[in-house]
Amino acid sequence: MLSYRHMYHAGNFADVFKHALLSRLLVALSAKDKPCFYLDTHAGIGLYDLTHSWAQKAREYDNGMGRLWTAQDVPSLFAPYLKIVHALNPDGRLRYYPG
Repeated sequence: MLSYRHMYHAGNFADVFKHALLSRLLVALSAKDKPCFYLDTHAGIGLYDLTHSWAQKAREYDNGMGRLWTAQDVPSLFAPYLKIVHALNPDGRLRYYPG
């Protein structure tokens, strides 16, 4: 049986793209005067520790969240997403990733 553990892939390029896009979509939807409903049918555990041995195995987050975390010229479109990630890592070191 095939088993998939997101911990191995949390914070990779595709994950960052998906979450950044989703955050912008939710910002846009919340600007409307009508309520909206969002249900994530493929949600994971919600918070990933990137120091965990599974995340360290392939370190896929290095080419996703790791690059965004250290970038100096991040487009403002990433602001809502990065605000959440920074709030989870108040010491300035990337460890926790919301997924």
